[in-house]
Amino acid sequence: MVIKNITVIGAGTMGNGIAHVCAQAGFMVTLTDINQAFIDRAFTTITSNLVRQVAKNVITENQKTETLDRIHSTLSLDDAVRTADLIIEAVTENAEIKKQIFTKIDSCARPESILASNTSSISITEIAATTSRPEKVIGMHFMNPVPVMKLVEIIRGLATDRETLQSIMDVVKRLEKVPVEVNDYPGFIANRVLMPMINEAIYCLMEGVATPEAIDTVMKLGMNHPMGPLALADFIGLDVCLSILNVLSDGLGDPKYRPCPLLKKMVAAGYLGKKSSKGFYTYTK
Repeated sequence: MVIKNITVIGAGTMGNGIAHVCAQAGFMVTLTDINQAFIDRAFTTITSNLVRQVAKNVITENQKTETLDRIHSTLSLDDAVRTADLIIEAVTENAEIKKQIFTKIDSCARPESILASNTSSISITEIAATTSRPEKVIGMHFMNPVPVMKLVEIIRGLATDRETLQSIMDVVKRLEKVPVEVNDYPGFIANRVLMPMINEAIYCLMEGVATPEAIDTVMKLGMNHPMGPLALADFIGLDVCLSILNVLSDGLGDPKYRPCPLLKKMVAAGYLGKKSSKGFYTYTK
């Protein structure tokens, strides 16, 4: 299938990044959300990131303008998906919300359209089962920040066909990113490996083994990680980390994935990391 028009559902951190890279690669993009303020904020972020790319000589001023011209927006989900070749859902990491969206877009999108989810842990097979086209449902797990990170996990659901997989692999390569094919198991690869490390770092903090700064310094200088696990958790969002750990724990049934009680307590208190200005570290807005 030749993909020219892409719709991105959700104008948050991941959605605006996906819209940015798709438009920069030459696709026509429609960005949709439930609130105009979210879309306006997304365009501000995309513009700022493009300006930064111009300043670093990654793109030209003309390429910045052309990229912005390729992105359109609407508050109507029906209108957004009606002519799309590829629809990428990038809303909150909540299985029920995603299923509702996929049921809706399945009824509005053309039969040949591919439906993708940017989920970082939720079963693609489960999402696909809410549609009449499970063979055309696939996972596209972009990494944050999307304009910078090269990896995209491509998750095949139980029914995802080879044609759909190949079309998405081709799209990701056109985005100048690296697609990695993964089968549909809880957490896929990235978060199945990453989240237990973050969780263990939180246990170390809870048990008084060391301060957040010490834990992060050990992992940065001792393991050559670019960011410590607690700072990374703040960046991802502690609520998102908790959600993923719950998916791993429920889906795999292994106690090693049990979320640390301190993580649960912080999320309950509204300490969600950078987006709430307080997590394992304090941030200024």
